Amino acid sequence: MNRLPDEDEFHREAVAFLDSYATRRSDETGQAVWGRGDDRVSVVAERAEGEEEEIARLKDYRAALDRVRLAWIDGPAAYGGRELPTHYSTGFRELESRYDLPDDGYTRFSVSTFCPALLKHGSEFLKQTYLHRLRSARLLACQLFSEPGAGSDLAGLSTRAERHGDGWILNGQKVWSSGAHYSDLGLCIARTNRDAPKHAGLSTFLVDMRAPGVEIRPIRQLTGGASFDEVFLTDVYVPDDHRLGEVDQGWRVVVDVLLNERGAIGLESGIDEALLFRLVDLVRHTGAAGDPRVRDALADLHIRSWAARETTTRLLAAAKGGVPGPELALSKLILVDLLRRAGDIASDVLGTAMIADTGEWGTFAWSELTLGLPGLRVGGGTDEILRNAVGERVLGLPKDAR
Repeated sequence: MNRLPDEDEFHREAVAFLDSYATRRSDETGQAVWGRGDDRVSVVAERAEGEEEEIARLKDYRAALDRVRLAWIDGPAAYGGRELPTHYSTGFRELESRYDLPDDGYTRFSVSTFCPALLKHGSEFLKQTYLHRLRSARLLACQLFSEPGAGSDLAGLSTRAERHGDGWILNGQKVWSSGAHYSDLGLCIARTNRDAPKHAGLSTFLVDMRAPGVEIRPIRQLTGGASFDEVFLTDVYVPDDHRLGEVDQGWRVVVDVLLNERGAIGLESGIDEALLFRLVDLVRHTGAAGDPRVRDALADLHIRSWAARETTTRLLAAAKGGVPGPELALSKLILVDLLRRAGDIASDVLGTAMIADTGEWGTFAWSELTLGLPGLRVGGGTDEILRNAVGERVLGLPKDAR
């Protein structure tokens, strides 16, 4: 059994690695220096340019983490993990925020959303084959759930999977698949039983995104980036050993994936101290620091951000069997609200510089945050769907009229 290091020992180990790999930001809070480096302000990986270089940086970083056994701090040793308590992993994430590191948005689905579902529902073959490679970013994964004709009614999908020898043939279309164009694997849900009720008769599969019959078309977004894609599946063969979960029981996998996704969005993409300090610097730079209305908005944002982090941490700690419950929808709803408030403050103090690029560092960059928010409102469940989930499944309110 691995020896459990005490928290001080682990902290020293983690800091030593991060100091050897990356540059610290200007102070221990992770505050950036005004006018230096990349001035992007975004919560999603959707670069209009430089995406390949950033993914290469992230892969290098995840590989370095894996070499020193920090890529899956609280994961099972059998699949490359270190089996330390979850709060060690949380502490390491806080340390990471103090360093200039690659954008982890490109691995967020693979690491924080897909791996927990694979660990719970995958066969031993799939876990041995993919978990370690996903955590170390040797492979990247995407989600093939949403469809043009289903909208928010995910169970109304029409993609079909039909038995063919020792595998399945998939046909259909997916949309809003984040990162499909750079992913190696896709977690796809398809209908395997047309006669069953719509939430039954569904199965989930791991699709090779470079297999014959897979066509990927990027969708250009308001930010100028193209992080979302359309994916067309035409007679795509998937071996049965790449089915995740039981036949016709795919909805169970989907529910766990969506719950993990909401938890990951709420926990990993929130208003951290670096973004708050960046906003404070912007307020100072624009001369608005003396405005009591702006100061009040900043204080309110700081308080809400702290409360959101504590709430999400408490909900995750209380998760039964390690799987978040429907209450994690709150974390995602709170996150979107916090980011909207941050964007409103930036817009207030910047004025036209928010929408007209003057070339000045740290100003027009805030527009990407605001333009990216509509996509975040949809990803992981729309705001309306999540409010219904909280009302019905957490508060016990009467179901919404269907």
